[in-house]
Amino acid sequence: MAGSFASSGAFGAHLTPAPVKSLWSGNYLNFADPNFAQWSQQFLPEVYEKEIERYGNRTVSGFLRMVGAEMPMASDQIIWSEQGRLHIAYDDVVVASTSTLTMSSADHLIHEGMTIVIADSTNLVEKAYVSGVNGVTVTVEVYNSSNKLMASTGTVKVFVYGSEYAKGSQNAGVSKDASFTTFTNKPIILRDKYSVNGSDTAQIGWVEVTSEAGTSGYLWYLKGEHESRLRFEDYLEMSMIEAELAEDATMTVGGSEGLFAAIESRGLVYNDQVFGTGGLTDFDTILAELDKQGAIEENMMFLDRATSLGVDNMLAAQNSYGAGGTSYGVFNNSEDMALNLGFSGFRRGSYDFYKTDWKYLNDSTTRGLISDVEGVIVPAGTSTVYDQTLGKNIARPFLHVRYRASEADDRRMKSWVTGSVGGNYTSDEDAMNVHFLSERLLCVQGANNFVLLKKSVTP
Repeated sequence: MAGSFASSGAFGAHLTPAPVKSLWSGNYLNFADPNFAQWSQQFLPEVYEKEIERYGNRTVSGFLRMVGAEMPMASDQIIWSEQGRLHIAYDDVVVASTSTLTMSSADHLIHEGMTIVIADSTNLVEKAYVSGVNGVTVTVEVYNSSNKLMASTGTVKVFVYGSEYAKGSQNAGVSKDASFTTFTNKPIILRDKYSVNGSDTAQIGWVEVTSEAGTSGYLWYLKGEHESRLRFEDYLEMSMIEAELAEDATMTVGGSEGLFAAIESRGLVYNDQVFGTGGLTDFDTILAELDKQGAIEENMMFLDRATSLGVDNMLAAQNSYGAGGTSYGVFNNSEDMALNLGFSGFRRGSYDFYKTDWKYLNDSTTRGLISDVEGVIVPAGTSTVYDQTLGKNIARPFLHVRYRASEADDRRMKSWVTGSVGGNYTSDEDAMNVHFLSERLLCVQGANNFVLLKKSVTP
């Protein structure tokens, strides 16, 4: 007697697959029915679902790639020197009597025979001859017999404009070494890891994605590794911008000096800019300060949305001010190249400015969450400084990254895999661990030419 089967094929007798995609009651699979739980786990087709890019490009890196460079270093510390001011000036001199000034320190550079300009806060100006110096006390003879300024007491500003000696003078002049300031910074080690256990690497579940790097395709657990790498690359740049040196020597780590810390320590900080309502008056305040510094002609402005619109409004109020008047020298004098990189340019006075939005200041998961920094003005070009390690003058971008590297190991951006997956049997852990590491620091040279735009803090 021939046997018979209770059902036909591999499916239940009451479930018949259709040859085409058709909506019939006989090919409906009820996932809520526990009788089909095992079947759905074994035979459910792969589901393709395109990931929605609800936040667009989520990376915030790119700032340092635009304005800086990366160079290797071999030491735990980098030291460089920056030139001091060429001329001699002081803004904290006290009028002690009608003929004497008191300097704040005995190591001042004013000497007998010099001629100086003295001015108070009301812009009352006197010119005087230095007839003697004894420590912090400087004896002067004022050229103007009325001597109105020296007749009062208070703090004055003084700068040297020359010298004068009588006929037949001896031992004239005083040798003065050029002043310079030495700066130092140290690298920090950044690390991160992406991990997935061995079992999950065998359970494939594909999702169609488009990554921030411009690639598209189907990823699963490598999608997580890819995003971990992108996030780590963002951390590399964000750390160079936000890093702080540890003031407490007992801290476990020492920190480093990032961009914001360097500008606040030895650069220019402009509070409460209102380019839109204040117009060019506010902007000219910045130009006046730049004139006192290096007066570098080409500068790049990285701004948040509100400040960027404020600059647009400021320029719009000038009847298309700057149209055709900007030299795009930093972009090979190509306006198209500047626009392709997201920059728009304008000229004010003897300065060219290239403006662009900085996503780091707008993103709600970075500085956009705080909104205290409104932008930064960065000089274009290079600076010449004395490198203590090389023992010679070097030309470097004002802003650049140094990373640890040698013939044996390059720590600019390291990545390696440990665990039981992929033939890399480096431990007994049943997992795939993708490690990321970098050791780097940021050099901010000529920080006096940088401007940080900030909102005032109300205590």
